[in-house]
Formats: sequence, structure tokens, C-alpha cells
Amino acid sequence: MPQINTSKVSRRDRHGREHVVRVERTGVQRTIRCDTCGWRQGAQFLPWLKAAEHLAEAHQATVDPADSPPPR
Repeated sequence: MPQINTSKVSRRDRHGREHVVRVERTGVQRTIRCDTCGWRQGAQFLPWLKAAEHLAEAHQATVDPADSPPPR
């Protein structure tokens, strides 16, 4: 039975809302799925980069929460 591993990429938009894309790995296959809009795509290479690109393009979310203080 294949093991499923999940990680996430999160970014904040200019209004302070956090958007999350999850990267799910089953064996060698990776699927990226957006919690905000339900967008889903298979990604064999660089899934975290594709997740960050989706957040920037679809949600204008470019601020990494780890790099900035929480919004007021």
C-alpha cells in the first residue's frame, strides 16, 4: 500500500488572507490542490514552485507568512 505524504505552500494576499496549496505525494506521483478555489493539477517536477505560481497568479497571494508578521 503506497504511503501518502502531504505538505503545504501558504501565502498571504494584500488583504492579509492566507491561501494554501497542498502538495500530496503518493509514491512518485504528486498532486497539488488549492484549498481556496479547488484547483488541482498533477506535478511531477517542482510541485512547490507550481503551487507558489498558482497562488501568485490566481489569488495575488505573494507574501510568505513565515517571512512577515501576522496582519493587524
